[in-house]
Amino acid sequence: MTEQRLSPGDAAPDFTLSDSTGKSVSLSDFRGQSVVVYFYPAAMTPGCTKQACDFRDNLAELNNAGYQILGISPDSPEKLAKFVEKEELTFPLLADPDKQVLNAWGAFGEKKNYGRVYQGVIRSTFVVDADGKIAHAFYNVRATGHVAKLIRDLGINA
Repeated sequence: MTEQRLSPGDAAPDFTLSDSTGKSVSLSDFRGQSVVVYFYPAAMTPGCTKQACDFRDNLAELNNAGYQILGISPDSPEKLAKFVEKEELTFPLLADPDKQVLNAWGAFGEKKNYGRVYQGVIRSTFVVDADGKIAHAFYNVRATGHVAKLIRDLGINA
């Protein structure tokens, strides 16, 4: 099965997922705003922690430029709650344990690591515009330095 990848101009697949507190969060709640939706493999792993902390540390800058941040992983809300507390994360992390949203966004599929092929979360970031369309789609992003690159790509502080 080849995963469906999203491209700029596509309608962003809507979703409703539980956040770290168990509250339901829907993409449609953010209609009229720009949203950065990022998918990461697992809370509390080194790369994902670095990436989440980069978003946390740049949150004011992103919010001031009109962007809300949502992080999505296959973790349980309970694990996300520990991650949020441990790293003092100040934006919603959403749980997608059945990977329906990951699959809908093309952020789950074949990965290669040291020659081994397996199914996993493809670290990906999307910018959804105020009309719910994909403005940018970045697949296979690096955990380190990605937020700084995203800020440059979006022309924030340019």
